[in-house]
This record gives sequence, C-alpha cells and structure tokens, in this order.
Amino acid sequence: MTFYGRLGVCALSGGKLAKFTLHLYIEWGGHKGAACSAEGKCSGMKIQMEKGNLVISNDVFNQIAGAVATSCFGVKGMAVRSKTDGLVHLLRRESMAKGVKVTANEDGSVTIDLHIIVDSGVNIAAISNSITNEVAYKVKQLTGVEVSSVEIFVDSISFS
Repeated sequence: MTFYGRLGVCALSGGKLAKFTLHLYIEWGGHKGAACSAEGKCSGMKIQMEKGNLVISNDVFNQIAGAVATSCFGVKGMAVRSKTDGLVHLLRRESMAKGVKVTANEDGSVTIDLHIIVDSGVNIAAISNSITNEVAYKVKQLTGVEVSSVEIFVDSISFS
C-alpha cells in the first residue's frame, strides 16, 4: 500500500510569510512510492520507519530551502544562470527551486547548494552565515533530515 500526501505549510520567518507544499511519499509492504523507480532508486531522501519507508521528494527540500533563503534579509531572490546566454537571472517566486540543488549523502544527511542574488550594500558574509543557519534549522525542523552543509553561491548583486 502506498500513500501520497500533500501538506500545505506556512512559516513565519524574518517577518515574511512563506508558503510551500510538502509532498510526502510513504510505502508499506514493499510497494514503491511515486518517488521510487522499479529498481528502488528514489528521487528524494528515503527514511526507514517502523512499518515502512518515508520518501521525501527533492522538490520538498528545494521549496523549503528556497523559501527560507529568500525570506532572509538582504536576499533579492534565487538565481539561475542561463545556458543560452550565460547571464544570471532572478527567478520568480514560483520557480525559485531552480536556484537550489540538494544532494543526498551516504550518512542520511543532505547537502544544499543555493544560488542567490543579494541587495547592494549588505554584508555578504553575514547574509551567508544567516542563510546557512536558517536553512539548516528549517530543513531539520520540517523534515527531520540532518543538513551536512549549506553552500551559498552569490551569483549577482542587485543595485535596484
């Protein structure tokens, strides 16, 4: 038996309301959830539970990390580098997960890479430290998965 559920979550961080949806896949009795292929490869974090497995999709980690990062002071938004012209583009709120890369580690933790655009005149080191701590805390709090590292890539500075 497989259960798929969506859970809408609202979090207040830095005075801003962030909304995102958690997609959870739970499998019982050896049946593969929607996030797993027939070979048992999962496109997310697979967690062994008492009566089955919990698979948290990579999209969940992307949405959490993107929402938390953009709610931090001094962050203009998430960034993506265009493959056609090589320029850095500011992502809209609905596609901010493109600026996030999540890698599952052998020890059950995740590594998160964030590509951001910062406002001009802010201390980039202080912003990076704040984002790292906030993202690691929120991911652990909402998913129960440890974050081994959060890598911040400042792709551009916004002067507007």
